[in-house]
Amino acid sequence: MSMIKEFKEFAIKGNVVDLAVGVIIGAAFGKIVTSFVEDIVMPPIGYITNGIDFSKLKAVLREGNEAQKISEVSIKYGNFINNIIQFAIIAFAIFLMVKLINSLRRKEEAVPTVAPAPTPDQQLLMEIRDAIKTKNVG
Repeated sequence: MSMIKEFKEFAIKGNVVDLAVGVIIGAAFGKIVTSFVEDIVMPPIGYITNGIDFSKLKAVLREGNEAQKISEVSIKYGNFINNIIQFAIIAFAIFLMVKLINSLRRKEEAVPTVAPAPTPDQQLLMEIRDAIKTKNVG
């Protein structure tokens, strides 16, 4: 029974929920970046390179032949180039996010914390201490 209780505590903790939200947002962000690279970044690059579609670039090692049921063997380096661009965009976006979070943390740390006022008991003890000091001095 204690194992179930421990699991509930673990699953309900904020870190697990934050991780789940991060994974879901990360998956959605990946789709956005893929679309950005394929639909926005690569067409101008293709235009500049005289209409080359990077996703279709490949080095054919063996030609395919449908009549003989031989499939093509190729190295699809164009897809690899697209994935490198996607990775660079994601890495840069994460870098900016971490930089923003770190700057917010530094601002939080820079705010001086005010010491809490002493409780009535602590105030009374300080007065007793001060009274004893003045009797010993005088």
